[in-house]
Amino acid sequence: MEGVIPEAVLNSGEKIPMIGMGTAPTGPLPDDVVSTLVAAMEMGYRHFDTAAVYGTEKVVGEAIAQALQQGVVKTRDELFITSKLWCTDAHRDRVLPALKQTLERLQLEYVDLYLIHWPVSMKPGGEMSAVFINKDDIIPMDFKAVWEAMEECHRLGLVKSIGVSNFSSKKLSQLMANVKIPPAVNQVEINPIWQQRELIHFCKENGIHVTAWSTLGAFGAPWGSTTVMENPVLKDIAAKKGKSVAQVCLRWIHRQGVTSIVKSFNKERMKKNLEVFDWELNEEELQQISQIPQHRGFSGEFYTSPTGPYKTIKELWDED
Repeated sequence: MEGVIPEAVLNSGEKIPMIGMGTAPTGPLPDDVVSTLVAAMEMGYRHFDTAAVYGTEKVVGEAIAQALQQGVVKTRDELFITSKLWCTDAHRDRVLPALKQTLERLQLEYVDLYLIHWPVSMKPGGEMSAVFINKDDIIPMDFKAVWEAMEECHRLGLVKSIGVSNFSSKKLSQLMANVKIPPAVNQVEINPIWQQRELIHFCKENGIHVTAWSTLGAFGAPWGSTTVMENPVLKDIAAKKGKSVAQVCLRWIHRQGVTSIVKSFNKERMKKNLEVFDWELNEEELQQISQIPQHRGFSGEFYTSPTGPYKTIKELWDED
């Protein structure tokens, strides 16, 4: 195992590693995905991020079982596993059954973190897909009812921490007006091209840890782009420091106190993505990054609908 990854303490008292390996597919999964995930554990990765809608919970579970069997990790407690509740199950009576299915696919007794994937619900029983969404199925989420069901999952010991994903400051405020257990995490798009300063500040003020997805611009995804990796400011800083653009991005995110979810099944890049904790960006470099023009990568247009709760992208994000 390589160097130890720093951790942050969540408001639940649990510790979250500051870098995690994402498993959202951007195409067909490679045949050797299980052995690649085991190799990631050998390199030092302990945090793995999946979701019901990704269709990767099963392979993550197989990798965990294999790593335990081979002694790559000694006990389940060494790992931090995140999964997410999909919109079709974001209804009070469907949360617990959905989590139980997730645990079955992962072959686990609990997950470390369970997130509401989006601040929308969809009609139950629809197809589980993050890309092909029937806009007629999008309905308002009853935040209070769904969160109470999340709290029940926590009380039952099936999840160590509960949180949300893709929530704006305004939607977090609406949610927190009725909670017994506050959300531990908000997982959102963050990278040097979409820095989310105000949202990060709001979450810090409210004791919510922020996790970043699309840390490198998700250039392999159907909606992703090379805007982050080809940014001239980042390329210039990387060249001067003898680092990759990816490493500069991940170091910058770490500097914000945010956990990065990285996704690469290339073993060399997987290793490089961990080499971001023993060097610094100087004040001049941080200043240069802070002046990069800002542009959201994933518009969220999928989740807007003339008949749904958010008619426009501005309503979805509350202009955060």
